[in-house]
Amino acid sequence: MTTTEQATGTASGIGSSPRRPDGIGKVRGEFAYSSDLWHEDMLWGATLRSPHPHARITAVDIAEALAVPGVYAVLTHEDVPGVNRYGLEHPDQPVLAENVVRYQGEPVALVAADHPETARRAMKRIKVAYDVLEPVTDAEEAVAEERNVVRHVPIRRGDPEARAEIVVTGSYEVGMQDQAFLGPESGLAVPAEDGGIDLYVATQWLHVDQRQIVAALGLPEEKVRLTLGGVGGAFGGREDLSMQVHACLLALHTGKPVKMVYNREESFYGHVHRHPATLHYEHGADADGKLVYVKARIYLDGGAYASSTPAVVANAATLGVGPYDVPNVSIDCWGAYTNNPPCGAMRGFGAVQAAFAYESQMDRLAEACGLDPVEIRVRNAMSEGSVMPTGQVVDSPAPVEELLERLVAKPLPPEPEGEPDLRTLPGGVSNTTHGEGVVRGVGYAVGIKNICFSEGFDDYSTARVRLEVVGGEPAATVQTAACEVGQGLVTVLQQIVRTELGVEQVTILPMDTSIGNAGSTSASRQTYVTGGAVRAACLAVRKALFDRVEHASADLDLVGGKLVSTRDGVLADLVDVLGEAVLDENVEWRHRPTETLDPETGAGNAHVQYGFAAHRAVVDVDVELGLVKVVALDCAQDVGKALNPQAVLGQIQGGSAQGLGLAVMEEIQVRDGKVRNPSFTDYLIPTVLDMPPMSIDVLERADPHAPYGLRGVGEPPTISSTPAIVAAIRAATGRALTRVPVRPEHITGV
Repeated sequence: MTTTEQATGTASGIGSSPRRPDGIGKVRGEFAYSSDLWHEDMLWGATLRSPHPHARITAVDIAEALAVPGVYAVLTHEDVPGVNRYGLEHPDQPVLAENVVRYQGEPVALVAADHPETARRAMKRIKVAYDVLEPVTDAEEAVAEERNVVRHVPIRRGDPEARAEIVVTGSYEVGMQDQAFLGPESGLAVPAEDGGIDLYVATQWLHVDQRQIVAALGLPEEKVRLTLGGVGGAFGGREDLSMQVHACLLALHTGKPVKMVYNREESFYGHVHRHPATLHYEHGADADGKLVYVKARIYLDGGAYASSTPAVVANAATLGVGPYDVPNVSIDCWGAYTNNPPCGAMRGFGAVQAAFAYESQMDRLAEACGLDPVEIRVRNAMSEGSVMPTGQVVDSPAPVEELLERLVAKPLPPEPEGEPDLRTLPGGVSNTTHGEGVVRGVGYAVGIKNICFSEGFDDYSTARVRLEVVGGEPAATVQTAACEVGQGLVTVLQQIVRTELGVEQVTILPMDTSIGNAGSTSASRQTYVTGGAVRAACLAVRKALFDRVEHASADLDLVGGKLVSTRDGVLADLVDVLGEAVLDENVEWRHRPTETLDPETGAGNAHVQYGFAAHRAVVDVDVELGLVKVVALDCAQDVGKALNPQAVLGQIQGGSAQGLGLAVMEEIQVRDGKVRNPSFTDYLIPTVLDMPPMSIDVLERADPHAPYGLRGVGEPPTISSTPAIVAAIRAATGRALTRVPVRPEHITGV
């Protein structure tokens, strides 16, 4: 019997990897996604978007569109009954553009029709007159004008005039990456008899969607009800609104259900992306390679509206020196408004951009000091008790040195011998090379990521747990508003309940707004915060149950459907103890509080927890053609406690794949504010042919402040994988490679 079985009486509690309840349906193509929603007599919605990144609207004529047979409504900003503004942190984005459009793709008008093609035809008949304006497209230049600054975060620690024997400088760029989820934005809005609306939608945060929709519709909160539809991936791109308000407006205006589904091109225009960045760094070290100071200026392009740029700026700044002990720090990070596409949350959230720069700098520093790239990192690695540039003490394990040592100990893939298999070569699948000019390189990188929401945000989750007898067996029901977006949260919540209540039958109810807020499925926080809430609700149910028994509660436990005593063994079947009773507990659970950053120095205990991951990449590079094949991408990551080991591996593999994409292929090409590649034909993402084998070490160094000692998993591997791959390409080519994604011309110089 495994440890988990002994503890819970079931093989599917925490520490195990039970089958996902949605797994079979997804593999067979039977799972119902939000885009599969259907309602009798429903209409289809479509959005007219601006073709210009910056322009004044001088006239809108909807007459021809309304005349199309089958069209039920054509709406403009004048039809928004509430506030024509929304936004995650600042309500600065119009539901429908009024006098000005600020990015290509900004919504201008809506159509509802009895068929999606009819809606699209009518949409093209809306006549909009624009006075085209010059767009602002350079974030660094935009910051020079204070009105274009979303947020500036300074970090100051130690001596601002510190000097060092060895100094390396570098300027770096990170391109605009897309979340590239496979399920496009979609939802179904159904008008209700009470004058309200029921919205079924793919999202990451039901309650923040509700808050923004309520304001736009001018309705009370109780009349706007949201239920989570099946989500086909998210990665931050569903944290902002897309079609939510638009579908509700059309449904309320027509009195009919309205469905909206973006096609792939519209999806590129309809959600935020990863912030492009320009980063200027200076590292100083002593002769032994010990860091003396880090100075940096970081510019993040937030695009046309604020979205989550303020928080992304804070992350890039506070994590800007990486997982290293640095006594003297001077960092300035700005988020800028431009007329480029809006940028917001994406996996890694500011830490990705900073990591590419600081890890590139660590490799430069290693070369300048005559040290191995791993050795320079080990000499400067933070550990438990280290002090962040914000002054926050890292009060849980920070095994940076161990992560690196584990990677070094892993065997490298063998060098190719004899006639090569073309499929193993860069470009070999396309028969572009037979191995001429192919050079191998190895690179290392480490990343640090904050977990959960920061800077004093009231970060909590609500969970309701019900225990009763159903069909002669003890059964538990769980209700939360935490969004399952494919990461496996439903499975983990079941595991927690099975562990705490000792029952096998656990049902997770659909996620909706009929229960309190659970926060966003982002920041690697849901297992921590909603898992903590479900655990707390289970403990409340246990207490209520134990209060029914004449026995010292400290001696009681629930194991395998039985009430047991640690001293006297099995006391009774849980079914008999419960009888007709229904134990129902609703709990709000919070992690320990955080602090806002000092506006002058950036000081403060801003973060809840830190996650650490390290990668070693092995690449083959055709230096003549500029093609790259990632041969191996090994990872070591501390997860505190692997509640579901298989899910942990999946998260590490998925995060590493997105890091690989940013390193060598993924970029939204924006020229003069216009997106040039809004399709999966021209925006490339890694496939199974691009992903190499991964050897993964999962460390479990418990965080004493977290439920079960767990640490968020999903984001750290995205952070360190990109710089590790680029470091390997540098090792193979000798090129500086200061921009990602790395393009063939960066390697060949042509």
